[in-house]
Amino acid sequence: MLHRFEIQLADIDRGVYESLDLRVARHPSEDHAYLLTRVLAFALEHGAGLEFSAGLSDGADPAIWHRTGDGRVLAWIEVGAPAADRLHRASKLAERVAVYCHRRPDLLQQRCKKEKVHKGDQVRLIKVPTELLTALEEHLDRNNRWDLSRHEGRVTIVCNGTAIEAVLEEVPLVPAD
Repeated sequence: MLHRFEIQLADIDRGVYESLDLRVARHPSEDHAYLLTRVLAFALEHGAGLEFSAGLSDGADPAIWHRTGDGRVLAWIEVGAPAADRLHRASKLAERVAVYCHRRPDLLQQRCKKEKVHKGDQVRLIKVPTELLTALEEHLDRNNRWDLSRHEGRVTIVCNGTAIEAVLEEVPLVPAD
């Protein structure tokens, strides 16, 4: 199923103000929470060259990335709880790695602490609250309009006249010892 997201982005924390018009295909195995996390990650990481990958269709690619014309990977952005070895490979390949985790980020951190993740203390883990995704899912349609702002870590999304707020906590995947 194809979803359209028209997003007025005001990311005050990064100084990014854009109008995004995204058409996002939902893979049959993808649930709504994953889809919404993927769209949030794209908007909050927005920058020149950022694109959705083949994602679920090609298990080797992240959900979102920024590649240069010569094949270098500048940003590797995962959604969910990827395996530690996948993040290890990503952090060797990409200049910047982030994970938007919407289910049990504490388990992902525990797993990655036990297994070796290259530069694990530099991989950003963004904890997406379940309450935020549940509220957004109530408004999910084929055509969606969001006014999305981020200020001092607080995210506010206005959709269908309803303001939904949450704090997306950002921590290192593996805290430095």
